[in-house]
Amino acid sequence: QVRLVESGGGLVQAGGSLRLSCTASGRTFSSYPLGWFRQAPGKERESVAAISWSGSRTYYADSVKGRFTISRDNAKNTMYLQMNSLKPEDTAVYFCATNRNQPYRDYAPSDSGEYRYWGQGTQVTVSS
Repeated sequence: QVRLVESGGGLVQAGGSLRLSCTASGRTFSSYPLGWFRQAPGKERESVAAISWSGSRTYYADSVKGRFTISRDNAKNTMYLQMNSLKPEDTAVYFCATNRNQPYRDYAPSDSGEYRYWGQGTQVTVSS
């Protein structure tokens, strides 16, 4: 079983920055892809970014390209999302996710159906 815990959310003014972390316990996710998703009130969950197990492949939603950076430290079993130039429309609960389907497959899936394990989420609120 993999347990994921997000942290780093909070309230920030537009134009500010936050760094989210996602730490795994139970079993390692170092051989598997990781993703960040978000869900705003009244909206469906959407993919934000994803990273392959090696870090060599990444995916970003168009809405966050150039502002967000995904990274991972497999030695620490932790993934990060650096969020800069935040906008009010970035306000949402942010979730991290992983799967344990095919170890060492070098892909960064954006489809939520590719992921099996999810964290509880961390709230990000951007004020205008």
